[in-house]
Amino acid sequence: MNFLKLSAWLIALGGLCMAAESGATEPPMVAVCAACHGVDGTGSGFPYVPIIAGTPASHLEEALFAYQDGARRCVGVPVMCTAIAQLNEAEIVELAAYYSAMPRASSDEEYDQRLAGVGKLIHDEHCLQCHVLPDDENVDDALGIPLNGQRSAYLRLALGAYLTGDRETLVPIMADKLRQLDPDKIQALLNYYASYKP
Repeated sequence: MNFLKLSAWLIALGGLCMAAESGATEPPMVAVCAACHGVDGTGSGFPYVPIIAGTPASHLEEALFAYQDGARRCVGVPVMCTAIAQLNEAEIVELAAYYSAMPRASSDEEYDQRLAGVGKLIHDEHCLQCHVLPDDENVDDALGIPLNGQRSAYLRLALGAYLTGDRETLVPIMADKLRQLDPDKIQALLNYYASYKP
């Protein structure tokens, strides 16, 4: 067992033990996700792993099924496709419900206040139509996944995947909006999303 696999296994085991001590009930297949995302959905210690706690179940299901059917390719992160391949539809639905019921966390990253202000304006112009705050009353019905509070490293990876075609955009307007984001705008957006505090 290599170091990365051993580390992921130890993190998952520790998380499962903590959940057991607290009396929390997790789905039988939670270890598949917890190895990287943690039992609490924060993926602590993994900068390129998204925070999934508090993400609407419908969005988590969409992402997991997209990995299974190839709409999301596991370029550079083959472990995701390997993990998802073993799950059936009922297990995906159960895991999505489990993580969506958790409180949304913050990435707790440092950010530039000025850039965050610029990023909010860019978000409002290009992203707000589909991506609302995690605590917005309409978050379950929003077309896009909530981005505020998400890790910058993961968001940069995800945006890159959309721009290279390794992820399919949900709607044509998303591809159009992405083409309008130069590196400076992306950096400002990342600072805005990092500024979110639940």
